[in-house]
Amino acid sequence: MKSMSELDDLALVLRPDQILTGAAVARVYDSDAYSVDRSKPTAVVLPETNEEVAAVVKVCVKNQIPITPRGAGTGLSGGAMPALGGVVVSLKRMNKILEVDSVNRRMKAQAGCVNLDLTKAVSHLGLHFAPDPSSQSVSTLGGNIAENSGGPHTLKYGVTAPHILGVTFVDAEGKIYEIGGTAPNCPWPDFTMLVVGSEGTLGIVTEAWIKLTPLPAAVKTALAAFPSVRAASEAVSGVIGAGILPAALEMMDRNILVALEQAFGLKTPPGTEALLLVECDGEESAVEREMTLVAEVCHENHAIEFTLAKDEAERKKLWTARKKGVGAMGRLAPSIVTHDGVIPRSKLPEMLDYVYAVAAEFEIGVANLFHAGDGNLHPCFYFDDRDPKQVEAVVSAGEKIIRRCIELGGSVTGEHGIGVEKTELLLLQFSEDDLKLQALVPLIFGANEVINPCKVIPNQKGCIEHKKRWRGVAW
Repeated sequence: MKSMSELDDLALVLRPDQILTGAAVARVYDSDAYSVDRSKPTAVVLPETNEEVAAVVKVCVKNQIPITPRGAGTGLSGGAMPALGGVVVSLKRMNKILEVDSVNRRMKAQAGCVNLDLTKAVSHLGLHFAPDPSSQSVSTLGGNIAENSGGPHTLKYGVTAPHILGVTFVDAEGKIYEIGGTAPNCPWPDFTMLVVGSEGTLGIVTEAWIKLTPLPAAVKTALAAFPSVRAASEAVSGVIGAGILPAALEMMDRNILVALEQAFGLKTPPGTEALLLVECDGEESAVEREMTLVAEVCHENHAIEFTLAKDEAERKKLWTARKKGVGAMGRLAPSIVTHDGVIPRSKLPEMLDYVYAVAAEFEIGVANLFHAGDGNLHPCFYFDDRDPKQVEAVVSAGEKIIRRCIELGGSVTGEHGIGVEKTELLLLQFSEDDLKLQALVPLIFGANEVINPCKVIPNQKGCIEHKKRWRGVAW
Protein backbone atom coordinates (compact mmCIF):
# COMPACT_ATOMS: atom_id res chain seq x y z
CA MET A 1 0.00 0.00 0.00
CA LYS A 2 1.33 3.41 -0.94
CA SER A 3 1.88 5.97 1.80
CA MET A 4 0.18 9.36 1.74
CA SER A 5 3.47 11.04 0.83
CA GLU A 6 3.29 9.19 -2.47
CA LEU A 7 -0.24 10.50 -3.07
CA ASP A 8 0.53 14.21 -2.63
CA ASP A 9 0.12 14.83 -6.36
CA LEU A 10 -3.62 14.13 -6.03
CA ALA A 11 -3.98 17.43 -4.16
CA LEU A 12 -2.77 19.18 -7.31
CA VAL A 13 -5.70 17.93 -9.40
CA LEU A 14 -8.57 17.68 -6.87
CA ARG A 15 -10.04 19.83 -4.09
CA PRO A 16 -9.50 18.71 -0.48
CA ASP A 17 -13.16 17.62 -0.16
CA GLN A 18 -12.61 15.23 -3.09
CA ILE A 19 -9.90 13.24 -1.31
CA LEU A 20 -10.91 10.97 1.58
CA THR A 21 -8.42 9.24 3.88
CA GLY A 22 -8.27 7.72 7.33
CA ALA A 23 -9.11 4.47 9.09
CA ALA A 24 -12.88 4.84 8.73
CA VAL A 25 -12.63 5.50 4.99
CA ALA A 26 -10.29 2.53 4.53
CA ARG A 27 -12.74 0.26 6.38
CA VAL A 28 -15.77 1.39 4.38
CA TYR A 29 -14.06 0.95 1.02
CA ASP A 30 -12.09 -2.24 1.69
CA SER A 31 -14.57 -4.45 -0.20
CA ASP A 32 -17.76 -4.45 -2.19
CA ALA A 33 -20.78 -6.59 -1.22
CA TYR A 34 -18.62 -9.71 -1.65
CA SER A 35 -17.23 -9.75 1.87
CA VAL A 36 -14.85 -12.72 1.85
CA ASP A 37 -11.91 -10.70 0.48
CA ARG A 38 -10.92 -7.31 1.93
CA SER A 39 -8.07 -4.92 1.22
CA LYS A 40 -7.75 -1.35 2.44
CA PRO A 41 -7.14 1.60 0.11
CA THR A 42 -4.83 4.46 1.04
CA ALA A 43 -7.25 7.05 -0.31
CA VAL A 44 -10.64 7.43 -1.97
CA VAL A 45 -11.11 10.17 -4.56
CA LEU A 46 -14.36 11.70 -5.80
CA PRO A 47 -13.86 13.25 -9.25
CA GLU A 48 -16.72 15.23 -10.78
CA THR A 49 -15.66 15.54 -14.44
CA ASN A 50 -14.07 13.43 -17.15
CA GLU A 51 -11.00 15.62 -16.97
CA GLU A 52 -10.61 15.06 -13.23
CA VAL A 53 -10.85 11.28 -13.71
CA ALA A 54 -8.17 11.52 -16.38
CA ALA A 55 -5.95 13.65 -14.13
CA VAL A 56 -6.26 11.14 -11.27
CA VAL A 57 -5.32 8.28 -13.57
CA LYS A 58 -2.25 10.18 -14.81
CA VAL A 59 -1.11 10.85 -11.23
CA CYS A 60 -1.50 7.21 -10.28
CA VAL A 61 0.25 5.92 -13.41
CA LYS A 62 3.15 8.33 -12.82
CA ASN A 63 3.56 7.07 -9.24
CA GLN A 64 2.63 3.44 -9.97
CA ILE A 65 -0.30 3.62 -7.54
CA PRO A 66 -3.01 0.96 -8.08
CA ILE A 67 -6.42 2.32 -9.15
CA THR A 68 -9.75 0.67 -8.38
CA PRO A 69 -12.86 2.14 -10.08
CA ARG A 70 -16.03 1.99 -7.95
CA GLY A 71 -19.72 2.68 -8.40
CA ALA A 72 -22.06 2.00 -5.48
CA GLY A 73 -20.08 -0.98 -4.17
CA THR A 74 -22.96 -3.42 -4.65
CA GLY A 75 -20.85 -5.85 -6.70
CA LEU A 76 -20.77 -9.46 -5.57
CA SER A 77 -17.41 -10.79 -6.79
CA GLY A 78 -14.86 -8.37 -5.33
CA GLY A 79 -14.52 -6.26 -8.48
CA ALA A 80 -14.48 -2.99 -6.52
CA MET A 81 -12.13 -4.25 -3.80
CA PRO A 82 -8.76 -2.42 -3.91
CA ALA A 83 -6.76 -5.64 -4.11
CA LEU A 84 -3.34 -3.97 -3.93
CA GLY A 85 -4.42 -0.92 -1.95
CA GLY A 86 -3.81 2.43 -3.60
CA VAL A 87 -6.61 4.73 -4.75
CA VAL A 88 -10.31 3.98 -5.10
CA VAL A 89 -11.86 6.19 -7.79
CA SER A 90 -15.49 6.62 -6.75
CA LEU A 91 -17.80 7.99 -9.45
CA LYS A 92 -20.68 8.72 -7.07
CA ARG A 93 -20.53 12.48 -7.72
CA MET A 94 -20.76 12.01 -11.49
CA ASN A 95 -24.51 11.48 -11.31
CA LYS A 96 -26.08 13.77 -13.90
CA ILE A 97 -28.37 12.86 -16.78
CA LEU A 98 -26.81 14.82 -19.63
CA GLU A 99 -29.29 14.40 -22.48
CA VAL A 100 -32.63 12.69 -23.21
CA ASP A 101 -33.56 11.98 -26.82
CA SER A 102 -37.01 10.42 -26.52
CA VAL A 103 -37.67 10.47 -30.27
CA ASN A 104 -34.70 8.18 -30.88
CA ARG A 105 -35.14 6.39 -27.54
CA ARG A 106 -31.75 7.12 -26.08
CA MET A 107 -30.19 8.93 -23.14
CA LYS A 108 -26.73 10.14 -22.19
CA ALA A 109 -25.88 9.87 -18.50
CA GLN A 110 -22.85 9.97 -16.22
CA ALA A 111 -21.60 6.72 -14.77
CA GLY A 112 -22.60 7.58 -11.19
CA CYS A 113 -26.33 7.78 -12.01
CA VAL A 114 -28.40 5.27 -10.05
CA ASN A 115 -29.98 2.66 -12.29
CA LEU A 116 -33.55 3.22 -11.14
CA ASP A 117 -33.23 7.01 -11.50
CA LEU A 118 -32.65 6.55 -15.24
CA THR A 119 -36.07 4.95 -15.59
CA LYS A 120 -37.74 7.49 -13.30
CA ALA A 121 -36.41 10.29 -15.50
CA VAL A 122 -38.19 9.00 -18.63
CA SER A 123 -41.15 6.94 -17.36
CA HIS A 124 -43.48 9.90 -18.06
CA LEU A 125 -42.41 9.55 -21.70
CA GLY A 126 -43.45 5.90 -21.76
CA LEU A 127 -39.85 4.69 -21.69
CA HIS A 128 -37.49 2.89 -19.31
CA PHE A 129 -33.95 1.51 -18.98
CA ALA A 130 -34.57 -2.23 -19.17
CA PRO A 131 -31.58 -3.71 -17.24
CA ASP A 132 -32.78 -4.03 -13.63
CA PRO A 133 -30.36 -5.68 -11.20
CA SER A 134 -31.95 -6.37 -7.83
CA SER A 135 -29.74 -3.60 -6.43
CA GLN A 136 -31.12 -1.11 -8.97
CA SER A 137 -32.30 1.34 -6.32
CA VAL A 138 -28.62 1.98 -5.45
CA SER A 139 -26.38 0.40 -8.12
CA THR A 140 -25.00 2.77 -10.72
CA LEU A 141 -24.82 2.83 -14.50
CA GLY A 142 -21.03 2.59 -14.48
CA GLY A 143 -21.09 -0.44 -12.22
CA ASN A 144 -23.79 -2.08 -14.35
CA ILE A 145 -21.62 -1.54 -17.42
CA ALA A 146 -18.49 -2.84 -15.69
CA GLU A 147 -20.17 -6.07 -14.60
CA ASN A 148 -22.56 -6.41 -17.57
CA SER A 149 -25.27 -6.70 -14.93
CA GLY A 150 -28.49 -8.63 -15.42
CA GLY A 151 -31.56 -8.77 -13.23
CA PRO A 152 -35.01 -10.33 -12.97
CA HIS A 153 -36.05 -9.10 -16.44
CA THR A 154 -32.93 -10.40 -18.20
CA LEU A 155 -34.89 -13.40 -19.49
CA LYS A 156 -36.80 -11.19 -21.95
CA TYR A 157 -34.81 -7.96 -22.20
CA GLY A 158 -31.22 -9.18 -21.85
CA VAL A 159 -28.28 -8.05 -19.71
CA THR A 160 -26.74 -4.56 -19.83
CA ALA A 161 -24.63 -4.99 -22.99
CA PRO A 162 -27.36 -4.73 -25.66
CA HIS A 163 -28.64 -1.53 -24.03
CA ILE A 164 -25.34 0.40 -24.31
CA LEU A 165 -24.74 2.41 -27.49
CA GLY A 166 -21.45 4.04 -26.60
CA VAL A 167 -19.30 5.19 -23.70
CA THR A 168 -16.95 7.97 -22.68
CA PHE A 169 -13.88 6.14 -21.45
CA VAL A 170 -10.69 7.12 -19.63
CA ASP A 171 -7.99 4.63 -20.50
CA ALA A 172 -5.19 3.36 -18.27
CA GLU A 173 -2.91 6.24 -19.31
CA GLY A 174 -5.44 8.99 -18.60
CA LYS A 175 -6.60 9.62 -22.18
CA ILE A 176 -10.29 10.32 -22.80
CA TYR A 177 -12.05 8.49 -25.65
CA GLU A 178 -15.53 8.30 -27.12
CA ILE A 179 -16.18 4.64 -27.97
CA GLY A 180 -19.22 3.57 -29.96
CA GLY A 181 -21.90 6.13 -30.76
CA THR A 182 -25.55 7.04 -30.61
CA ALA A 183 -26.74 4.79 -33.43
CA PRO A 184 -27.25 1.02 -33.17
CA ASN A 185 -25.52 -1.46 -35.48
CA CYS A 186 -22.70 0.83 -36.54
CA PRO A 187 -20.24 -0.67 -39.08
CA TRP A 188 -17.00 -0.17 -37.14
CA PRO A 189 -15.47 -2.82 -34.82
CA ASP A 190 -17.60 -2.96 -31.69
CA PHE A 191 -15.14 -1.92 -29.00
CA THR A 192 -18.05 -0.87 -26.79
CA MET A 193 -18.87 -4.53 -26.18
CA LEU A 194 -15.29 -5.15 -25.08
CA VAL A 195 -15.62 -2.41 -22.48
CA VAL A 196 -18.99 -3.65 -21.18
CA GLY A 197 -18.24 -6.44 -18.72
CA SER A 198 -14.52 -5.68 -18.50
CA GLU A 199 -14.88 -4.85 -14.77
CA GLY A 200 -12.75 -1.71 -14.87
CA THR A 201 -9.65 -3.58 -16.03
CA LEU A 202 -9.40 -1.67 -19.32
CA GLY A 203 -10.09 1.82 -17.97
CA ILE A 204 -12.91 3.83 -16.39
CA VAL A 205 -16.29 4.49 -18.00
CA THR A 206 -17.43 8.00 -17.06
CA GLU A 207 -20.49 8.50 -19.32
CA ALA A 208 -22.66 6.37 -21.56
CA TRP A 209 -25.29 6.61 -24.26
CA ILE A 210 -27.97 4.07 -23.37
CA LYS A 211 -30.96 2.65 -25.21
CA LEU A 212 -34.42 3.37 -23.83
CA THR A 213 -37.13 0.75 -24.17
CA PRO A 214 -40.89 1.45 -24.47
CA LEU A 215 -42.90 0.55 -21.39
CA PRO A 216 -45.16 -2.45 -22.13
CA ALA A 217 -48.85 -1.83 -22.75
CA ALA A 218 -49.82 -4.39 -20.13
CA VAL A 219 -48.07 -6.19 -17.26
CA LYS A 220 -49.33 -9.06 -15.13
CA THR A 221 -47.49 -10.53 -12.15
CA ALA A 222 -48.23 -13.75 -10.28
CA LEU A 223 -46.79 -15.61 -7.31
CA ALA A 224 -47.09 -19.39 -7.21
CA ALA A 225 -46.46 -21.46 -4.07
CA PHE A 226 -45.14 -25.03 -4.39
CA PRO A 227 -44.73 -27.93 -1.96
CA SER A 228 -41.12 -28.56 -3.04
CA VAL A 229 -38.22 -26.94 -4.84
CA ARG A 230 -38.31 -29.75 -7.39
CA ALA A 231 -41.97 -29.05 -8.21
CA ALA A 232 -41.18 -25.36 -8.72
CA SER A 233 -38.19 -26.28 -10.90
CA GLU A 234 -40.33 -28.52 -13.06
CA ALA A 235 -42.81 -25.68 -13.45
CA VAL A 236 -40.01 -23.45 -14.76
CA SER A 237 -39.20 -25.96 -17.50
CA GLY A 238 -42.91 -26.33 -18.20
CA VAL A 239 -43.46 -22.60 -18.68
CA ILE A 240 -40.56 -22.25 -21.13
CA GLY A 241 -41.52 -25.53 -22.82
CA ALA A 242 -45.02 -24.14 -23.44
CA GLY A 243 -43.49 -21.47 -25.67
CA ILE A 244 -43.91 -18.64 -23.15
CA LEU A 245 -41.16 -16.05 -22.71
CA PRO A 246 -42.00 -14.29 -19.44
CA ALA A 247 -40.49 -10.92 -18.66
CA ALA A 248 -39.34 -12.48 -15.38
CA LEU A 249 -39.33 -15.98 -13.90
CA GLU A 250 -37.81 -16.00 -10.41
CA MET A 251 -37.55 -18.69 -7.73
CA MET A 252 -37.24 -18.43 -3.94
CA ASP A 253 -36.80 -21.35 -1.57
CA ARG A 254 -37.89 -21.98 2.01
CA ASN A 255 -34.97 -20.32 3.78
CA ILE A 256 -35.52 -17.08 1.88
CA LEU A 257 -39.19 -17.24 2.88
CA VAL A 258 -38.24 -17.68 6.55
CA ALA A 259 -36.05 -14.57 6.34
CA LEU A 260 -38.80 -12.59 4.58
CA GLU A 261 -41.35 -13.59 7.19
CA GLN A 262 -39.05 -12.45 10.00
CA ALA A 263 -38.15 -9.19 8.27
CA PHE A 264 -41.38 -8.16 6.52
CA GLY A 265 -44.09 -10.46 7.83
CA LEU A 266 -44.48 -12.28 4.48
CA LYS A 267 -47.04 -15.05 4.79
CA THR A 268 -47.15 -18.13 2.58
CA PRO A 269 -49.63 -21.04 2.45
CA PRO A 270 -48.91 -23.96 4.81
CA GLY A 271 -46.54 -26.46 3.25
CA THR A 272 -44.83 -23.94 0.95
CA GLU A 273 -41.22 -24.86 0.22
CA ALA A 274 -40.69 -22.64 -2.84
CA LEU A 275 -42.19 -19.67 -4.64
CA LEU A 276 -42.14 -18.74 -8.30
CA LEU A 277 -42.66 -15.12 -9.27
CA VAL A 278 -43.79 -14.86 -12.89
CA GLU A 279 -44.28 -11.65 -14.83
CA CYS A 280 -45.61 -11.37 -18.38
CA ASP A 281 -45.74 -8.13 -20.34
CA GLY A 282 -46.67 -6.91 -23.80
CA GLU A 283 -49.99 -6.37 -25.55
CA GLU A 284 -53.05 -6.94 -23.37
CA SER A 285 -54.42 -9.97 -25.23
CA ALA A 286 -51.02 -11.69 -25.41
CA VAL A 287 -50.37 -11.13 -21.70
CA GLU A 288 -53.79 -12.56 -20.77
CA ARG A 289 -53.12 -15.64 -22.87
CA GLU A 290 -49.61 -16.16 -21.51
CA MET A 291 -50.63 -15.81 -17.88
CA THR A 292 -53.49 -18.28 -18.35
CA LEU A 293 -50.96 -20.81 -19.67
CA VAL A 294 -48.57 -20.06 -16.80
CA ALA A 295 -51.34 -20.78 -14.28
CA GLU A 296 -52.14 -24.08 -16.00
CA VAL A 297 -48.48 -25.16 -15.95
CA CYS A 298 -48.13 -24.26 -12.28
CA HIS A 299 -51.24 -26.22 -11.30
CA GLU A 300 -50.04 -29.20 -13.37
CA ASN A 301 -46.89 -29.13 -11.25
CA HIS A 302 -48.81 -29.22 -7.97
CA ALA A 303 -48.88 -25.53 -7.08
CA ILE A 304 -50.49 -25.02 -3.67
CA GLU A 305 -51.62 -21.51 -4.54
CA PHE A 306 -51.48 -19.19 -7.57
CA THR A 307 -51.95 -15.50 -6.79
CA LEU A 308 -52.42 -13.01 -9.64
CA ALA A 309 -51.95 -9.34 -8.75
CA LYS A 310 -55.07 -7.30 -9.43
CA ASP A 311 -53.41 -3.87 -9.69
CA GLU A 312 -50.08 -2.04 -9.49
CA ALA A 313 -50.09 -1.95 -5.70
CA GLU A 314 -50.47 -5.73 -5.51
CA ARG A 315 -47.77 -6.17 -8.17
CA LYS A 316 -45.31 -4.21 -6.05
CA LYS A 317 -46.27 -6.25 -3.01
CA LEU A 318 -45.57 -9.51 -4.84
CA TRP A 319 -42.19 -8.18 -5.98
CA THR A 320 -41.24 -7.46 -2.36
CA ALA A 321 -40.52 -11.15 -1.90
CA ARG A 322 -37.92 -11.06 -4.69
CA LYS A 323 -36.41 -7.60 -4.28
CA LYS A 324 -36.01 -7.73 -0.49
CA GLY A 325 -34.95 -11.36 -0.17
CA VAL A 326 -31.17 -10.99 0.10
CA GLY A 327 -31.46 -8.04 2.47
CA ALA A 328 -33.82 -10.02 4.69
CA MET A 329 -31.18 -12.71 5.10
CA GLY A 330 -29.47 -10.47 7.63
CA ARG A 331 -32.02 -12.00 10.02
CA LEU A 332 -30.38 -15.40 9.54
CA ALA A 333 -26.67 -14.57 9.92
CA PRO A 334 -24.33 -11.56 9.95
CA SER A 335 -22.62 -12.42 6.64
CA ILE A 336 -23.82 -13.52 3.20
CA VAL A 337 -22.00 -14.63 0.05
CA THR A 338 -24.14 -14.88 -3.07
CA HIS A 339 -22.82 -17.05 -5.89
CA ASP A 340 -23.63 -16.74 -9.56
CA GLY A 341 -23.23 -19.95 -11.53
CA VAL A 342 -25.21 -20.68 -14.69
CA ILE A 343 -26.63 -24.02 -15.82
CA PRO A 344 -29.04 -25.21 -18.50
CA ARG A 345 -32.64 -24.79 -17.24
CA SER A 346 -33.28 -28.51 -17.60
CA LYS A 347 -30.62 -29.18 -14.95
CA LEU A 348 -32.28 -27.02 -12.26
CA PRO A 349 -33.75 -29.86 -10.14
CA GLU A 350 -30.48 -31.79 -10.18
CA MET A 351 -28.36 -28.73 -9.44
CA LEU A 352 -30.50 -27.49 -6.55
CA ASP A 353 -30.33 -30.92 -4.92
CA TYR A 354 -26.55 -30.67 -5.26
CA VAL A 355 -26.47 -27.18 -3.69
CA TYR A 356 -28.34 -28.39 -0.61
CA ALA A 357 -26.07 -31.44 -0.33
CA VAL A 358 -22.92 -29.27 -0.50
CA ALA A 359 -24.26 -26.92 2.17
CA ALA A 360 -24.95 -29.90 4.43
CA GLU A 361 -21.47 -31.31 3.74
CA PHE A 362 -19.78 -28.09 4.86
CA GLU A 363 -22.31 -27.42 7.66
CA ILE A 364 -23.30 -23.95 6.47
CA GLY A 365 -26.66 -22.37 5.76
CA VAL A 366 -27.86 -21.82 2.21
CA ALA A 367 -30.87 -20.16 0.64
CA ASN A 368 -31.69 -19.90 -3.05
CA LEU A 369 -33.09 -16.79 -4.70
CA PHE A 370 -32.42 -16.68 -8.42
CA HIS A 371 -33.32 -16.11 -12.06
CA ALA A 372 -34.78 -19.54 -12.76
CA GLY A 373 -35.90 -18.67 -16.29
CA ASP A 374 -32.35 -18.38 -17.63
CA GLY A 375 -30.68 -20.87 -15.28
CA ASN A 376 -28.75 -18.21 -13.37
CA LEU A 377 -28.33 -19.65 -9.86
CA HIS A 378 -27.78 -17.52 -6.76
CA PRO A 379 -27.02 -19.84 -3.83
CA CYS A 380 -26.78 -17.50 -0.83
CA PHE A 381 -24.53 -18.88 1.91
CA TYR A 382 -25.18 -17.29 5.28
CA PHE A 383 -22.50 -17.45 7.97
CA ASP A 384 -20.35 -15.44 10.38
CA ASP A 385 -17.25 -14.06 8.67
CA ARG A 386 -15.59 -13.53 12.06
CA ASP A 387 -15.10 -17.29 12.22
CA PRO A 388 -12.21 -18.36 9.91
CA LYS A 389 -13.54 -21.93 9.75
CA GLN A 390 -16.90 -20.73 8.44
CA VAL A 391 -15.18 -18.51 5.86
CA GLU A 392 -13.10 -21.45 4.66
CA ALA A 393 -16.24 -23.61 4.45
CA VAL A 394 -18.06 -20.97 2.38
CA VAL A 395 -15.14 -20.61 -0.05
CA SER A 396 -14.80 -24.38 -0.47
CA ALA A 397 -18.54 -24.88 -0.91
CA GLY A 398 -18.70 -22.10 -3.49
CA GLU A 399 -15.85 -23.58 -5.49
CA LYS A 400 -17.51 -26.99 -5.47
CA ILE A 401 -20.81 -25.58 -6.72
CA ILE A 402 -19.19 -23.57 -9.53
CA ARG A 403 -17.23 -26.65 -10.59
CA ARG A 404 -20.52 -28.55 -10.85
CA CYS A 405 -22.09 -25.76 -12.92
CA ILE A 406 -19.25 -26.08 -15.43
CA GLU A 407 -19.58 -29.88 -15.49
CA LEU A 408 -23.27 -29.51 -16.35
CA GLY A 409 -22.48 -27.30 -19.33
CA GLY A 410 -22.81 -23.95 -17.58
CA SER A 411 -20.60 -21.01 -16.68
CA VAL A 412 -18.81 -19.50 -13.68
CA THR A 413 -20.97 -16.37 -13.84
CA GLY A 414 -24.13 -14.98 -15.37
CA GLU A 415 -24.10 -11.39 -14.13
CA HIS A 416 -21.94 -10.88 -11.03
CA GLY A 417 -18.64 -10.93 -12.91
CA ILE A 418 -15.30 -12.56 -12.17
CA GLY A 419 -13.66 -10.00 -9.85
CA VAL A 420 -11.22 -11.64 -7.47
CA GLU A 421 -13.65 -14.39 -6.56
CA LYS A 422 -13.48 -16.46 -9.74
CA THR A 423 -10.24 -15.62 -11.55
CA GLU A 424 -8.71 -19.06 -11.06
CA LEU A 425 -12.00 -20.81 -11.74
CA LEU A 426 -11.76 -19.50 -15.31
CA LEU A 427 -9.04 -22.14 -15.74
CA LEU A 428 -11.77 -24.76 -15.39
CA GLN A 429 -13.92 -23.22 -18.11
CA PHE A 430 -11.34 -22.03 -20.65
CA SER A 431 -8.19 -23.55 -22.12
CA GLU A 432 -4.77 -21.97 -21.74
CA ASP A 433 -4.99 -20.74 -25.34
CA ASP A 434 -8.42 -19.21 -24.70
CA LEU A 435 -7.08 -17.26 -21.75
CA LYS A 436 -4.00 -16.12 -23.64
CA LEU A 437 -6.30 -14.69 -26.31
CA GLN A 438 -8.43 -12.94 -23.67
CA ALA A 439 -5.28 -11.49 -22.10
CA LEU A 440 -4.56 -9.69 -25.38
CA VAL A 441 -7.69 -7.53 -25.05
CA PRO A 442 -6.23 -5.20 -22.37
CA LEU A 443 -3.27 -4.57 -24.67
CA ILE A 444 -5.64 -3.06 -27.26
CA PHE A 445 -6.59 -0.41 -24.70
CA GLY A 446 -3.07 0.11 -23.36
CA ALA A 447 -4.09 -1.29 -19.98
CA ASN A 448 -1.37 -1.72 -17.37
CA GLU A 449 -0.84 -3.20 -13.91
CA VAL A 450 -2.09 -0.01 -12.27
CA ILE A 451 -5.74 -0.24 -13.41
CA ASN A 452 -7.87 -2.54 -11.20
CA PRO A 453 -5.19 -5.19 -10.66
CA CYS A 454 -5.87 -8.81 -9.65
CA LYS A 455 -9.26 -8.90 -11.37
CA VAL A 456 -10.66 -11.20 -14.07
CA ILE A 457 -7.47 -12.47 -15.78
CA PRO A 458 -5.73 -15.29 -13.84
CA ASN A 459 -2.09 -15.32 -12.80
CA GLN A 460 -1.45 -11.59 -12.64
CA LYS A 461 1.86 -10.44 -11.17
CA GLY A 462 1.70 -9.47 -7.49
CA CYS A 463 -1.77 -10.90 -6.91
CA ILE A 464 -0.87 -14.17 -5.22
CA GLU A 465 -2.50 -13.26 -1.90
CA HIS A 466 -5.90 -13.15 -3.54
CA LYS A 467 -5.46 -16.53 -5.18
CA LYS A 468 -4.20 -18.76 -2.40
CA ARG A 469 -7.82 -19.59 -1.55
CA TRP A 470 -8.23 -21.71 -4.68
CA ARG A 471 -6.08 -24.59 -3.59
CA GLY A 472 -8.02 -27.08 -5.72
CA VAL A 473 -7.10 -25.34 -8.98
CA ALA A 474 -3.73 -25.69 -10.67
CA TRP A 475 -2.23 -22.28 -11.47
